Amino acid sequence: MQLKREKFEINLNPIQRGGILTKEARDALIEFADGYSICDFCPGRLDLILKPNIKKFVHEELPEFLGCDLARTTNGAREAIFVVMNSLKTEKNKSKIVLADGNAHYSSYIAAERAGLDIDIVESSGYPEYKIDVEKFEEKIDLNKPILILLTYPDGNYGNFPDVKKLSKICKNKGVPLLLNCAYSIGRLEIKLNQLGVDFLIGSGHKSMAASGPIGILGFNKEWEKIILRKSKYFPNKEVEMLGCSSRGPSIITLIASFPVVKERIKHWDEEVEKARYFSREMEKLGLKQLGEKPHNHDLMFFEAKPIYEISKKHKKRGYFLYHELKKRGIGGIKPGLTKNFKVSTYQLTKKEIDRVVKAFEDIIKKN
Repeated sequence: MQLKREKFEINLNPIQRGGILTKEARDALIEFADGYSICDFCPGRLDLILKPNIKKFVHEELPEFLGCDLARTTNGAREAIFVVMNSLKTEKNKSKIVLADGNAHYSSYIAAERAGLDIDIVESSGYPEYKIDVEKFEEKIDLNKPILILLTYPDGNYGNFPDVKKLSKICKNKGVPLLLNCAYSIGRLEIKLNQLGVDFLIGSGHKSMAASGPIGILGFNKEWEKIILRKSKYFPNKEVEMLGCSSRGPSIITLIASFPVVKERIKHWDEEVEKARYFSREMEKLGLKQLGEKPHNHDLMFFEAKPIYEISKKHKKRGYFLYHELKKRGIGGIKPGLTKNFKVSTYQLTKKEIDRVVKAFEDIIKKN
């Protein structure tokens, strides 16, 4: 079996732009590629390993980065969400409802289902902005008495940022914990739990922190320690929700290796937002329409592409023509078959690369 993947000079895929490995991470990936090679000096729990110094990263550097007391890595953001949901599902708390925003990722639903919980939704404003009005959570909190509030920040479809600080005040007044899913923000911009007033922060190393993954990030304060980090009655050193040890191997090592670069690049988030807004304006000049918030505040963008779709209806390759036209120009990341609408990300692209993408779309529309 030949294991190869297509590589492009410019990759627009939103789930990959923030996960492109640094040189340091690529070197570390090879060094620790063998199974369980990070466990040579394990004292009995992965997050306490000193060589390589995972302990310092998990217990000192990561909490400082997230603005919280405690942190753990998991096998993905969805696993971190599940950890919180499953931990809160106690006999004392009879509620079986998680209240989430209407733009929540499907994995948030699956995590709740796996934990034996139900999800209720605060719907978005719908087409074309799909905004979340956080004030609508208040009425549903009174109605459902939820075990947890989940807010996606930003969502993975439109890149919208709801007003988390306003929602955190509502949650505190109602006595309901708030989980913030930051899979597309932690590692791209500064996110601090203590500044936003939330109870749980969730991140994604492979989506936004230049790690090979899959690996998730979970941050919280000491008030939740006994619940989230409860110990096994059979193996007292092991944390039950982490299944003893979590995110073993290349995922954790590449996350650590890329961390110095990640800490530096979040300082330049304003530049990334300006590039995204520029790209959106240029694409709209070609007849495409960016959905979601405007002016846009994230590199992830969703476009309604009527000119491209009209071409696809007459083209011999139908919906696959766009993929092939972009591929000829060294550009990838839009799924084969998509023309009516699609998501892209400009994160970490240069202005020259962005102009190249815009020119490619312009040429494709004119040519066809």
